[in-house]
Amino acid sequence: QVQLVESGGGLVQAGGSLRLSCAASGRTYSNYRTGWIRQAPGKEREFVAAIDWSAGSTYYAGSVKGRFTISRDNAKNTVYLEMNSLKPEDTAVYYCAADRPVLTTTPRYRGQGTQVTVSS
Repeated sequence: QVQLVESGGGLVQAGGSLRLSCAASGRTYSNYRTGWIRQAPGKEREFVAAIDWSAGSTYYAGSVKGRFTISRDNAKNTVYLEMNSLKPEDTAVYYCAADRPVLTTTPRYRGQGTQVTVSS
């Protein structure tokens, strides 16, 4: 079992920044690719970014590449999502998620979600 707990959402103006954190626990969490998916009201769930715990390889959706950065701190069992140049269309509930071999929009493990709201 893997447990994921997010923090760091909030309200920000367009062009601003936020950092999300995801604390992972469980005996096998490092075996899973971990990252973020999001869902806006009335829209399909969308992959955002993911990282591999061991190699640190990163993966991004085209819509966030160059603006968002995913990273991990193995000592703290925590994954971060640094979001810069935020746009109103980034408004969504962001879920930390884990799966293998790839992170999909229907992950095996998912946190409770944190709201990110970007005002124009």
